[in-house]
Amino acid sequence: MALTLSFLGGAGTVTGSKYMLDNGEHRILIDCGLFQGFKSLRLKNWAPLPVDPSSLEAVILTHAHIDHSGYLPLLVKRGFRAPVLGSSPTVDLCKILLPDAGYLQEKDADFANRHGFSKHKPALPLFTQKDAVDSLEQLVSMSFYNERSLPCGATTCLRPAGHILGAASVRIQWAGVTTVFSGDLGRYDDPIMVDPEPFERTDYLLVESTYGNRLHAKVDPAEALASVVEKTVARGGTVVIPAFAVGRAQSLLFHLHKLKAAGRLPNIPIFLDSPMAQDAGEVFCKHTESHKLSADECRRACAVAHYVQSVEESKALTANLMPKVIVSASGMATGGRVLHHLKQFAPDPKNTILFAGFQAGGTRGAAMLAGADRIKMHGEYVPVRAQVSNLDMLSAHADSDELLRWLRGFKAPPKITFITHGEPVAADALRHRIEEELGWPCLVPDHGQQVSLT
Repeated sequence: MALTLSFLGGAGTVTGSKYMLDNGEHRILIDCGLFQGFKSLRLKNWAPLPVDPSSLEAVILTHAHIDHSGYLPLLVKRGFRAPVLGSSPTVDLCKILLPDAGYLQEKDADFANRHGFSKHKPALPLFTQKDAVDSLEQLVSMSFYNERSLPCGATTCLRPAGHILGAASVRIQWAGVTTVFSGDLGRYDDPIMVDPEPFERTDYLLVESTYGNRLHAKVDPAEALASVVEKTVARGGTVVIPAFAVGRAQSLLFHLHKLKAAGRLPNIPIFLDSPMAQDAGEVFCKHTESHKLSADECRRACAVAHYVQSVEESKALTANLMPKVIVSASGMATGGRVLHHLKQFAPDPKNTILFAGFQAGGTRGAAMLAGADRIKMHGEYVPVRAQVSNLDMLSAHADSDELLRWLRGFKAPPKITFITHGEPVAADALRHRIEEELGWPCLVPDHGQQVSLT
């Protein structure tokens, strides 16, 4: 019987990655992410899946970011009881990210109820911290390159994808059909992460397209970072860097450490105000087999920042108007402690809000980069008069040229290449490049679309 591939997320948008393979009797899910950004997307998180979660026989994660793993607590809450497979670093990172996501869901709902700005009475969390902790029991780690059999009769294999610690591309061989899921692909020649590795052959391929229509600036990210810090401090201002707690925060600390050691930064303090990023740093130092740094280099990079632990310390940092650098989550300013720093520092033109990667449509980060003169946080509008910049060359996502470089690693064209995990313009641009330069048949799938794989 032919396999059916269903696009339950990550189609027509960057977030919510969920791809289901079904042979008529058995089902597995590749990635299990939350939708983020526009309200119309976030509302999809509340809708039930078009399949009974208890009927799924496995989930395979490409990596730990919430738009690829964050739906797991809901899946388990709604009856899923099978293994969740991922690389060892991905499993360790999920043990940090998922409970934190549940905690933030509860805090946001509580804040909305106390301040009365939610339309829902009462506002409820999408899932709780307990839901997230319960879901961790089903995590199972697997090694890169090793074939693993699944209960449904399929086999799976992981290869490094770069991007963040533990990120993988996934190959599924089932019913005589081979399907490869790129996951999020990283950069080539990154100073920290390994290069993404393709599989040599596949019948069907799903490839991400986050930057399918863009090329990263050929600028040294460390020099660009130093320039922003120097100019901001010269104005007497503070640099606030919203950063993904996993991946981007560690990359920023690495560059800041190198700059400070070379005498390229003003003598100002650097703060890491994200308990999750601090915990992720420990995982980073543990898994030196999955990146280019030694354990000693990891520790020295992490030590460049003062770690802000308690909420009281975070509030004191916000009230301190002396020049400094604050690295804080979340990376798209969708939640977390960075919001309190933005409320304090965004209204003053002396300061700089520095983004360091992709900003999904509908997020505060995207709005600020688009020139919004005010943003809504915690039920009130905050003016944005600070300088707003984006170091997109620090992105952990491959650009259009790098995506093509990865694709050229395949020794034969797939029957169909599905373009996923991108905004419509980016996905279509990548489709055009692949068809024109490689001559491969491509399809940009719609959300909910099903395709027969034979």
